[in-house]
Amino acid sequence: MWKDIAQLTKMKLVYFVMISGVAGYCLGLNVDSSIQWLNLVSFLLGLLLITMGSFAINQIQEVELDKSMPRTAERPLAAGRMSLTFAIVVAVSLTVLGTLFLLYVGRVPALLGVLTVVMYNVFYTLIWKPKWVFGAVPGAIPGAMPVVIGYSAVHPNFFTTECLYAFIVMFLWQMPHFWALAMKFKDDYKNGGIPVLPSALGEEKTLSHIALYTISYVCIAFLSPLFVPVAYYLYWVLVIPFALMVALEFYKYFKSKGEKNWLSFFLWTNFSMLVFLLAPVGDKWLFLWVNT
Repeated sequence: MWKDIAQLTKMKLVYFVMISGVAGYCLGLNVDSSIQWLNLVSFLLGLLLITMGSFAINQIQEVELDKSMPRTAERPLAAGRMSLTFAIVVAVSLTVLGTLFLLYVGRVPALLGVLTVVMYNVFYTLIWKPKWVFGAVPGAIPGAMPVVIGYSAVHPNFFTTECLYAFIVMFLWQMPHFWALAMKFKDDYKNGGIPVLPSALGEEKTLSHIALYTISYVCIAFLSPLFVPVAYYLYWVLVIPFALMVALEFYKYFKSKGEKNWLSFFLWTNFSMLVFLLAPVGDKWLFLWVNT
């Protein structure tokens, strides 16, 4: 049962959400202030539960789609190991509890959390994804919201350059991530009737679009000192090397016309996102430590 619940709530993706949310929280935190542990724990529980609930709602909505795709056919609802009623109870309970924890942290993070659930499960899942080839582009907005929710949990204003940087990193990262997957599993998406770039426009045009977003993604990493308060050791030691490696892996992937280096490009892109988010946080605290 617990394994099926973990699959229903997409725990493998939840880990990425939690790390990005913590990055946003730490980026917005005043390094001169003491950490409010109750606030931090409430935020973590809130983000964890509302994310799990949102992913569960998504699987409930896409159960028929999951049945038609070999990659997802073994999910608990699609495979018939879990009843729809039980899944709905789990999804609603997690979402409500997560919202309440975020509400304890503040009205803004709670509101942003609810808006993210609505954007993901209404606009993306029901409208953009099944009807639009470029649905992944606006669909990346809810995917980039965890850092903003984390930032808003400790900062009164999330309209800052550092929060914008974190949002853009997560936003740009998602298109190479998703379209590389769509290239790899294009037959699955075709069988499910999902209009993705490789099946609708062809692999060559898909690679061109991946190139556009990958270049933008690498450039924003290089330009992070313009957005974040401190670019220190970790910018040079981690951000620059990872950005160069992403560019190199994409070049090899592009040169092979998507036939080789898929996994290495995919992994470097995913882990670089965590580096681009966490390095400014580390530099922020390193700068304080060095100058005290």
